[in-house]
Amino acid sequence: MEDHPLLANAIVELLDSTPGMKVSGVARTGAEALELAGRDTITVVLINYRLPDMTGAAAASAVRAAVPDTAIVFHTADESETAILDAIDAGAGAFLTRTATADQYVEAVRRAAQGEVLIPVALFARAISRQSRLAAEQGQREKLLAEFTPRELDVLRELSRGLDTTAIATQLGIALHTVEWHLRHVIEKLGVHSKLQAVVAAARLGIIDL
Repeated sequence: MEDHPLLANAIVELLDSTPGMKVSGVARTGAEALELAGRDTITVVLINYRLPDMTGAAAASAVRAAVPDTAIVFHTADESETAILDAIDAGAGAFLTRTATADQYVEAVRRAAQGEVLIPVALFARAISRQSRLAAEQGQREKLLAEFTPRELDVLRELSRGLDTTAIATQLGIALHTVEWHLRHVIEKLGVHSKLQAVVAAARLGIIDL
């Protein structure tokens, strides 16, 4: 899949003209990719990191959940560590940049179909490290969530919307001093020193959405 039609067409022509390969279809969105993968017997999905309706990583995860044996090859202009690690997390066996040659595309698809992984081991080590860190943050999030009362979370969410204490009191139908009492507890539990820091810390931990 690719968000640039000309490149998509070129890749289709390249792979379709390669002996032993057949392109089953082209999907412009993650939803189309999932539908295509579920309809046909797909060995390899070549997917762009950025799609109109979702990230390539989310689309790849959905495809692999529906068709577990499908190999995933990413291709993208984004060579950031985040993009590469997201691809690994989604089960990618190869990661191609826009500078990849035609031969590299063919080789990556062929070897992915054979179950080979072309991503350097060092990148897997970094991916594992990131997963461990995220797991630790998730554990911290769950621990904090257990410490917050439902009303404290309500106050925190309203605070994240930019409301001041008076507006929060009005929105939640509680007294102003009650809001201030809850905010003191929220700040203490998050280990910060201000309401702004509380919002930032809660958002980083995934306790609230900004």
